[in-house]
Amino acid sequence: MDIFWVYMVMCTDASYYIGITNDVRRRLWEHNKGIDRHCYTFTRRPVKLVYCTDFTDPNRAIAWEKQLKGWSRKKKQALIAANFDLIRKLSRE
Repeated sequence: MDIFWVYMVMCTDASYYIGITNDVRRRLWEHNKGIDRHCYTFTRRPVKLVYCTDFTDPNRAIAWEKQLKGWSRKKKQALIAANFDLIRKLSRE
C-alpha cells in the first residue's frame, strides 16, 4: 500500500509551504539542499517541517493539500498547534 504525505514547512522568512510527497524525509532534504531552483522554498532555506499527515488515497491527499493551501495563516498556525477549536472558530469567520 502506498502512503502519501501532505506536509507543511516553515521557511526562514516565516512563510509556509505546503506540498505532497511519498517520502517526507527525502522531500525535506530536497527543499533544504535547493534541488529545484524554481521551487518556492529555494530562496527561503532552510525550511523546518511543522506539520504532516498521511493518506492511502492519493485523491484525498491532493484534496487536503489544496484545502490547506487556501487556509489563512492563522488557520495554518492553529493546525500546527493542533488547536482544533480555533480552526473551527476561524472557519466561521
